[in-house]
Amino acid sequence: MPRQSTTTAATVSAPARQRRSELWRFMWKYKALYLISIPGALYFIIFKYVPLLGIVMAFQDYNLFAGFLGSEWVGLEHFRYMFEHADFLRILKNTMLLGFYDIVFGFPAPIVLALLLNEVRLVLYKRLLQTVVYLPHFLSWVIISGIAVGILSPESGFLNKVLGWFGIGPIYFLGEESMIRSILVGSGIWRDVGWGTIIYLAAIAGIHPDLYEAAEMDGANRWRQTLSITVPAILPTITILFLLRIGDFLDFGFERVWVFLNPLNQNNGEILDTFIYRVGLLSQQYSYTTAIGLFKSVVGLTLLVIANSLSRKATGESLY
Repeated sequence: MPRQSTTTAATVSAPARQRRSELWRFMWKYKALYLISIPGALYFIIFKYVPLLGIVMAFQDYNLFAGFLGSEWVGLEHFRYMFEHADFLRILKNTMLLGFYDIVFGFPAPIVLALLLNEVRLVLYKRLLQTVVYLPHFLSWVIISGIAVGILSPESGFLNKVLGWFGIGPIYFLGEESMIRSILVGSGIWRDVGWGTIIYLAAIAGIHPDLYEAAEMDGANRWRQTLSITVPAILPTITILFLLRIGDFLDFGFERVWVFLNPLNQNNGEILDTFIYRVGLLSQQYSYTTAIGLFKSVVGLTLLVIANSLSRKATGESLY
């Protein structure tokens, strides 16, 4: 019997040894790629995965001096308090509306601009346009808010001067609750629309010129070529970037909103990120705001999984 067991174990382990041997040979063949990927992997482990341990604060009454091990566990108490908080539903509504407007108006903007830039035939003029539309992306939100104040100021703003030519009195745009969402979405589009065209222009550059020449021989004008060749060719890129944007649906950006907020527009402009900063850091309610952050992440992951499944069924394109 012991001899039979030894023979069986040797038979079972032989394929396993062969797989390990093939794995090592494969890794040795591409050792250069594995070596250069080590810094990136360490970055994600240290700065993205290790901080995930802080999620436990959402289920504790975290005490800064007691730490994770000494703080009292409270279960879902902070999540219950989150939905019962008087301001939470209003702030969640603001965040969802801004995320929705950003997708509806902000996501198609780089696609349209890339299609328009693709139609510019003079190369020097095209490069000049691209440089001009890229530049705002390198400005900080503090500078952009300063530019916005200069344009929208009720006393010296350019826009109010134009309205004055038509007999319209000065408007304090940044003090109007009804306008703050438009300003936030519009400023984001102005800052990032040029930068967002880079990927689409790269996708357009990969289209084979023979397709356009064949379309011209069939009598298709530029508009028909755009609809029948360019748009279908970049559709996989559009789908992937849209799925990535869906995952950040509730992540509108702290700086983007904080620099425009004031007591007059806070009711319609405050979002979850600014609320987390105001309550979590300034009021030191770490556990409560960690629960809000975890809620944001769960919503984003859920939307991403749903959108990815729908995209796979509808277009065949998906992230995973």
